[in-house]
Amino acid sequence: MADRSQEEATAAREAVLTATASEAEKAEMLMEIAMGMQQKPKSLDDLMEAITLYQDAVELCPSTDSLLSARIMARMATAQMSVPADTPEHLDAARNSMHAALEVLRLEGKPEEIAEAEMNLGLILQNLAAYNRAPITDSISAYQRSLRTFNAAKHPAEFAILQNNLATAFMSIPFTDERSKMREALAVQAFEEGLKVVNIVDNPSEYAMLQNNLGNALQYASSSHRVENGFRALEAYEEALRVRTSTDTPAEYANTISNKANCHSNLPDDPADPDGGNPENLQQAIRLYREARSIFSKIGDIQKVEAVSGALTELETEAFGSAQPLRDVNTLN
Repeated sequence: MADRSQEEATAAREAVLTATASEAEKAEMLMEIAMGMQQKPKSLDDLMEAITLYQDAVELCPSTDSLLSARIMARMATAQMSVPADTPEHLDAARNSMHAALEVLRLEGKPEEIAEAEMNLGLILQNLAAYNRAPITDSISAYQRSLRTFNAAKHPAEFAILQNNLATAFMSIPFTDERSKMREALAVQAFEEGLKVVNIVDNPSEYAMLQNNLGNALQYASSSHRVENGFRALEAYEEALRVRTSTDTPAEYANTISNKANCHSNLPDDPADPDGGNPENLQQAIRLYREARSIFSKIGDIQKVEAVSGALTELETEAFGSAQPLRDVNTLN
């Protein structure tokens, strides 16, 4: 597979370099080829070859065309960010590439491409924050700069994605100080703002993503209205499941029903009697976890199979006194 990817990239590179075109035109051609490999990679090798093609394009770009070079660097940063890895080296490279691109784009670029670069920088920094290699506040600042252009009126889809990213950034900050509840409220508000500009007909994926994540924000908020928030979270998950199905989007569907299962497990059967027990909700949670485990197993997500199995064992022990065999797990869709 690696040889095939390299052969295709080499052939494309040679075709471009021998073409009758200016250096800038050749750099653009290489960028277009790299974008094609990046958008539909058949393997990790395709992604790595795309990065190499971007690098070749930057080197080929005339020194007098700094804007083209910046645009190539911004594209390369998104490819570097997409490389799956357990270490942050590719994310560090992506940050460097995007910073270099933005130095020029902020001076010469169009507002929309600057906003797109800021949005991607925010995502890079948010991922680096998980490695303690960037403060999460830098990610939030990048998203907020992007929102100056990607507003709700002119760019609803981008606005919704930015609100989702902002909210998840707020939620990733440890809730250990007096500002925790404010950040939780900001996260919920961001999800709700995003949902004001997308709908299930025109933007089904974004709608489902925001509803799922709103449910998570409500479920885990350290609020005095825990039960009320929990039932609001269930409503949000139900909205997400109007889009996410076991047949069309199995991974997303399984994620949402897992979240819904956890929510059921922590809610009383009677909202008016918070201390009255929840055997019915426990049964519902167990059913959903079993279905999610089956789907995660079918799609080969072993890490989530293990996580769901652990939660399932705890709930079955709580409900039945001991863990029950999953006799019906393979019959669930």
